[in-house]
Amino acid sequence: MSNKPLLTDQIKVIMDENTLEDLKSLMARRHSLNRCNVCLIYVFHFVQSAGILTTTIATGYSLTYLIWVGVGLNVLASLLNVYEKTNGNLLKTYLKDIDAIKAGTFTDEGAVEKPAEAVPHTPKNDATNVTVKPTVT
Repeated sequence: MSNKPLLTDQIKVIMDENTLEDLKSLMARRHSLNRCNVCLIYVFHFVQSAGILTTTIATGYSLTYLIWVGVGLNVLASLLNVYEKTNGNLLKTYLKDIDAIKAGTFTDEGAVEKPAEAVPHTPKNDATNVTVKPTVT
């Protein structure tokens, strides 16, 4: 009898390693997004407050240019808020995946792309193989 592990045992080891790598990857992404979201929240509130203050002061002194600066700051704050909300949704998705790994029901749904087949190069398939005849005028 051979000391080689059975094929099913080898497959199980590979799948376990893949699951562990997925878990590590999800935990690292979640940690990075959490840190990013904390920064986004603080920057959002700062930019929004600056936009409101700028718009209010500029309106009081009839400074049209500064009114638009304040409006621009509020638009920037809105974009930061959108990014923060998007990151929050990703965090929820990652948490569900982590829970699925813990429960043993995780299925990696990453994109799998089939490599394009190589097309043999022949002169009849080559669109750049064009003969140009000079015209006499």
